[in-house]
Amino acid sequence: MISFLKSLYLNSRVFYILASIAVLFLLSYWFTPLYPITWLLVWGLIIIFLFDIVILYTSKKGIHAGRILPGKFSNSDNNAVPVRIKNTYNFTTYVEVIDEIPVQFQKRDFLKTGSIRPKSLLDFEYKLRPVQRGEYIFGNLNIYVMTRIGLAKRRYSFDKSAMVKVYPSFIQMKKYDFLAIDNKLTQIGLKKIRRIGHTMEFEQIKDYVFGDDVRTINWKATAKHGNLMVNQYQDEKSQPIYSIIDVSRVMKMPFDELSLLDYAINSTLAFSNIALKKHDKVGMLTFSNTVRDFLPDSGKKTYINTISEVLYHIKTQFLDADFGVLYAQVKRQITHRSLLLLYTNFEHISSLKRQLPYLQALAKQHLLVVIFFENTALNKLIHQKASTLETIYDQTIAKQFAYDKKVMVKELQKHGIQTVLTAPKDLTVNTINKYLEIKARGLL
Repeated sequence: MISFLKSLYLNSRVFYILASIAVLFLLSYWFTPLYPITWLLVWGLIIIFLFDIVILYTSKKGIHAGRILPGKFSNSDNNAVPVRIKNTYNFTTYVEVIDEIPVQFQKRDFLKTGSIRPKSLLDFEYKLRPVQRGEYIFGNLNIYVMTRIGLAKRRYSFDKSAMVKVYPSFIQMKKYDFLAIDNKLTQIGLKKIRRIGHTMEFEQIKDYVFGDDVRTINWKATAKHGNLMVNQYQDEKSQPIYSIIDVSRVMKMPFDELSLLDYAINSTLAFSNIALKKHDKVGMLTFSNTVRDFLPDSGKKTYINTISEVLYHIKTQFLDADFGVLYAQVKRQITHRSLLLLYTNFEHISSLKRQLPYLQALAKQHLLVVIFFENTALNKLIHQKASTLETIYDQTIAKQFAYDKKVMVKELQKHGIQTVLTAPKDLTVNTINKYLEIKARGLL
């Protein structure tokens, strides 16, 4: 009985009818013939309501439903959640679907409606865009069923406490991977960069065939063999590349609901996948006041799964970054000259100058690329029309901050340090572009 009462709901139509009956009872005070008619309506409503309930509850399991959840969600991307509902009633049902979405989305207005023919299926999907990594718990999938009469509703509940983990953006990683295979990277802003010189490793001397570059002719071998011989080169491979992520409090600044740290994590995953496809070795390191995670470089294609797991668990304790500790760890752990991609952020020139000696020390042993962020919120302020004195003051300060970012780039370049100053949303594209540029120029 208790379960019956918990599953039974009244449709809004019932309350409209009851309100109308109440009006008729009121009018019957002056128009007496309305009184018995109104009572007939009351009894008619009761009979029809009971008939509606009997139809809904004749079948113990009239509706089957469930979410088809993926194994994991991709952070900052739209993830599809398919839902399938099966009607086992012998009549057409009308359903209202209310899914208890994880609390992280703060979405309390989810409602889907539809009708399902007898013994048929209803399939639909909705999309969720998480902006935090971690575990997301779904509540009940509630299905409210009505007949054509539409007075009573019966609730069915399915899939209680389903859990999905949100990982760094593997959708973004697959997108760049696919475009790299198809050589369509220019469609998303990646540049074709002309190689300077060979920037390749010598492989062998072979006979000249039509189409070989005449600049690679080996004249000594040609004289020895009596026919044209050329040097054959192959792209430099297996170069060690490390993504270094600052997980201190400066990386918790949000842009478009996503923190700078998560932008860096998504970029690291996509970039590492591209580098592995190009036969380089990738590793990673995270730090704040101490070095937290360290993965040595590896060229295995399956290493991207290890990187993804480490990136998934990265957290910050909102502490300041210690670049001295970073330098000591890199000097101890990374013994070969490597490409270091350092994801961090500086909002003022003084904060950069405090860390500059450590950055210079890293750049002496490795090829260092410092990647930091434009404040896009300030850029919007700079370009809006100033209508008040207060706005002019705000724009002046914002322009000073934007100018400081350009000064930081010049300061780093003056000390031989490569830089990428980027808007958060363009981080992955600009990072891969820098990597391709370094490969083309043979700087590593």
